[in-house]
Amino acid sequence: MVREVFPKIYLNEIPLPNNPLKALNSYIFVSAKRNLIIDTGFNTKVCKDAFLAGVEELNIDLAKTDLLLTHMHPDHTGLADDLKKLGCKVLISNKDGRLLNFTRTWGSSVYAELNNALDLGKEGFTGSKEFGKKSTEILEYYPLAEGDVIEIGSYELEIVDIPGHTPGHIGLFDRRNKLFFSGDHILNEITPNITFWAHEFDSLGSFIQSLNKIYELDIDTVFPAHRSIIKDYRKRIEEIIAHHGERLDEVSQIIRKEKKTASQTAAEMQWSLSYDKWEDFPGTQKWFASGEAMSHLEHLVFQGKAQRIQENGTIYYALLKNEEQ
Repeated sequence: MVREVFPKIYLNEIPLPNNPLKALNSYIFVSAKRNLIIDTGFNTKVCKDAFLAGVEELNIDLAKTDLLLTHMHPDHTGLADDLKKLGCKVLISNKDGRLLNFTRTWGSSVYAELNNALDLGKEGFTGSKEFGKKSTEILEYYPLAEGDVIEIGSYELEIVDIPGHTPGHIGLFDRRNKLFFSGDHILNEITPNITFWAHEFDSLGSFIQSLNKIYELDIDTVFPAHRSIIKDYRKRIEEIIAHHGERLDEVSQIIRKEKKTASQTAAEMQWSLSYDKWEDFPGTQKWFASGEAMSHLEHLVFQGKAQRIQENGTIYYALLKNEEQ
């Protein structure tokens, strides 16, 4: 069932069973000439049935609809291939579009490399079962860039680059109505997962810089991809930044006495999950926790507070001596 959250803008809640995110907020803009849908859900029957039920309820013609993907994660892009075949034009940032297609064509090697970087080996993430059927086809898309404007009915949606959660994450800003569609960049009740992508990319630093960028905009309402709609977005941004500050302090303490891998660091961190010990975490949760730990470790390296040490193919992190006081 869809509900109108602003004139001619509807929220289609897509269930994500057995997933801590619970649901995806897919937004539908309806106009006489052309429609716009933001994000899709996983490539599963449950998600597809819910998605299409909302489309049918609003009598949407998918051949006259653009599908905008805020970023490349499978809970946002899973149905893109099916919707493209039904007539949708697919829009995504070029950076995340290329990443999406890279993981499709080189998926197993990508996950093996990341599992190795996170020191998880075969215990980590394999990339498909948890999130529905995985496509190996190249997705054709229209690339979006900062400053591009999408006009849908009376709305002018400006593309805003907000890297961090993914390297090419984008949001949509309607200046006249003071609306911002944040994808996974700003969430209520939960914090976005910030993970390791590459040693050249400071995920956490980019994320905080992007939060500060949105903080300066004049916004009345933030429409996130998960959980509830946000009114006091500046307060929420402050809370998220403070959370990561606490995480950085925690990680610094863990690597203060001796070097640790990302997974060893994650095993000593506090997580709001219902498991008694690290060994009980499922592989997927170890993947997300270790990726988050590594993004914080890498940020400390970028800040000059920690060093990255490679020994026999394994990456360790240690706090620099001048930070141990």
